[in-house]
Amino acid sequence: MAVILDAKGLNKTFGAVTAASDINVAVEQDSVVGLIGSNGAGKTTFINMVTGYLKPSSGSIHFDGRNITALSPRQITRLGICRSFQIPQLYNTMTVHENLLVGVGIVAAAGNAWGGAHSAAYSDPEKAVDAMLEEFGIGAYRNRDAGLLPEGTRKLLDIAMAMVVRPKILLLDEPTSGVSADEKFSLMDCVMAAVREHKVTVLFVEHDMEVVERYTHRVLAFYEGRIIADGEPAVVLDDVEVRKFVIGDHAPAAASGGGHA
Repeated sequence: MAVILDAKGLNKTFGAVTAASDINVAVEQDSVVGLIGSNGAGKTTFINMVTGYLKPSSGSIHFDGRNITALSPRQITRLGICRSFQIPQLYNTMTVHENLLVGVGIVAAAGNAWGGAHSAAYSDPEKAVDAMLEEFGIGAYRNRDAGLLPEGTRKLLDIAMAMVVRPKILLLDEPTSGVSADEKFSLMDCVMAAVREHKVTVLFVEHDMEVVERYTHRVLAFYEGRIIADGEPAVVLDDVEVRKFVIGDHAPAAASGGGHA
């Protein structure tokens, strides 16, 4: 399968603090990759470098064969790399419908800067919004202000807003944080159905190992700015260093399998 994202020799320092150390990651198209590690391990630093919010101290990032290391977040988004945030970035005093309408309007108004396919898809903004409300299962909240939504619905709306751009790669920062145990699998089922439908490659940061094991094809384990394990979920989650530094020796061994989504 073709490599869509290729990070080579990424390093990031903040004074005497090393946030990323010699990160080398090649991500295949249409894969689902989980990023795990304790707080401060380097997961979000990696996502921020890929999306242009941080510039690496050294190293390079290529997307679809193009060097994007020096590009701004807006330029990177327009190429097809989008993200959601741990804390949803929404217009809280606007309704769910209005949030999506703003997103669709921005992309449609940008025209060729986002690619001709967007202009055609969003020629009828109301129809496009209705389709997204249905796809993400949030139609019942259509007229509710975003600031008053349950956390799981806020997460889905934030991810839907990122998907408005029709990205090639979607990066999710802790998509199930703050979401109840009863909601986390239904939320991820919905997101994974959408990314499969639109053939989107996914990287997501997650602390819930049940979610990681169930939905990823591959896991990258971070510790002190380094990747200490990279492979199939069952193998990585049972790795000695990962169990010691990430999920704890007391954790049960990972079940066989993974990547069920």
